[in-house]
Parts: sequence; C-alpha cells; structure tokens
Amino acid sequence: MAHSPELLKGTLQTIILKILKDHGKTYGYEITHRVKELSAGSILLTEGALYPTLHRLEAEGLVKTEKVLMGKRVRKYYLLTPEGKSEAKDRVAEFVDFIKTMSTVLQVNIA
Repeated sequence: MAHSPELLKGTLQTIILKILKDHGKTYGYEITHRVKELSAGSILLTEGALYPTLHRLEAEGLVKTEKVLMGKRVRKYYLLTPEGKSEAKDRVAEFVDFIKTMSTVLQVNIA
C-alpha cells in the first residue's frame, strides 16, 4: 500500500538525507530505487518530488553534487556535506521522537 503524498512530503528531506548518510555518493535513480526497496514498494519517489528536494538540500548546504562521465553521459551524484551528515543524524532522531509522540497521541502501539 502506497502512502499519501502529504505524509511523504513532510518526510522526504529526512528520507533522502538518511539514504545519503547510509550509502554515500548516490545518483537520483539509485535514491528512488533504494527508497522503494527499503519500503517494500510503499514509497515511490517521483522525479518531480526527488529533484526539487535535492536542489533545496543543496541550496541549504547539506548536499553537494559531483558529476562523473559515464561513457558519453554525465551522471550527477549527490553526497552529504559535513553539515548534511550532522543534519541527517539530527533529523532522524527528531523523526523517531515524533513517531513515538504520534503513537502516544493516536494511542497505538508500534512494534
């Protein structure tokens, strides 16, 4: 079951930062594939959601890009800056705390 775009919108930066923190230098398609794989198909990132988010993270100084020539094509890789690594850690911790708070508010037990 896919999750609503509204839920994804509020967590997309955190998801991308965590993917980059765990996997290092990664290109766009690879990010979408990893998210799909890790979520067992529940989260399907579109290019229209992924790339604007990556550009925002880059503008904030959390992500930088590296272009690599692959045959006749140029592949753009994304990787965390030192600030991005710290921010990824902080955002994941904040989100885990948020999940705990929401489970309390909604009175559900999360395994």
